[in-house]
This record gives sequence, structure tokens and C-alpha cells, in this order.
Amino acid sequence: MFSSFYSTIFKPLGDFFAAFVLLILLSPIILVTIILLLISNRGSVFFFQQRPGLNSVPFNIIKFKTMRDAFDNEGKPLPDDVRLTKIGRIVRSFSIDELLQLINVIKGDMSLVGPRPLLMKYLNRYSPEQARRHLVKPGITGWAQVNGRNAICWQDKFALDVFYVDKQSFLLDCKILWMTFLNVIYRKNINASENLTMSEFLGNDAQST
Repeated sequence: MFSSFYSTIFKPLGDFFAAFVLLILLSPIILVTIILLLISNRGSVFFFQQRPGLNSVPFNIIKFKTMRDAFDNEGKPLPDDVRLTKIGRIVRSFSIDELLQLINVIKGDMSLVGPRPLLMKYLNRYSPEQARRHLVKPGITGWAQVNGRNAICWQDKFALDVFYVDKQSFLLDCKILWMTFLNVIYRKNINASENLTMSEFLGNDAQST
């Protein structure tokens, strides 16, 4: 009973008010980041992309744009390490690029804690068990993020996401938020590629080969 009350009433209200307060408190950092990215990206500051939300319903995620637009002769984006700007690297290093998702939380698209919203094209690549990660709202941070982040494989990450779906609680959310704070401060659980985008999830059969 409490679990249902928490997930359907208490958590959404807590997300809204916490995100609103955090946006106000972090507004100086957000403003400075906007100014630096305006200069670094020559005017392009924000990144919008459609992602699957609760029950796989799509929404537009909001992030700071940390990569410049650069393509090869075939029109394909250049590798991340080429497109990532110096300012973008710093912004990603301290997870500042995620702050604008507080707006998504206020809108009700996301939660502070939940499985990270991935790409729409991954939806038909999940196993039925992995697809259960969409039974809750996606989060700015999650159980997988504080237990390895980009340093663990896709299958382990999805297993941690599903664990969160099954065990979601107030105490677990508090633990994840605290661990996230420590990880950002001490820059833990970031892989050797210095927070570049994780390799594409191609499906379980392809990923295991």
C-alpha cells in the first residue's frame, strides 16, 4: 500500500517541488553554463531529443549541448571525441549537462530517480525483461548510474534498472540521490573515455558477440 502511495502520489509531488527548488538554487551555474556554451558553440546551447518515457511514451529531453555539429563526407556525425568541445568536456565531467532535465521533471516527463531515458531506436532491441525498465518514469539519475554508470555493460545496466523497478522505495531513492551527489563530487563511476557517449546498444545477440 505504501509503495503504491509513494510511487503514484508522494514521489511525483516530491519530484516537482525538489526540481523547482533545485532549478532556483542552481540557476547561477546554469546561467554561467549558458554563457560559456554560447561562446563555445557559437550560439547553439540546448540539445533536444525524443526519448521513451513512462510506458515507452515519447517525450523531448532537454540537455546542454556539449558537442559541435560536425559531419564526414557522407553526412554522418564525426566521432564523439572529435565533436566534444573543451567546455562540453567540463560540463559533462561534472554532469552539468543533465541539470536542464529538471525542467522535464517539473513537466512530469521524468523523475529525479529512475532508469535513464535512452534512445527510441532501442525499444525493439530489448528483451521482454529489459523492457520493464519503462514501467516507471525515467530519471535524471538511477540505480545503474550509481553502480557503474558507463563502466558496466548494457546487460548489467538493464538488470540494475529492472531491479529498481521492482524495489522502488523512498529509502532507495534517498540512497541513490546521496550516492549520485558523492559520485559527482568525487567523479566516480566514469569510464576511461572521459564521459563520452556509451557505445550503441545493438541488441542482446549482437552485444554478446
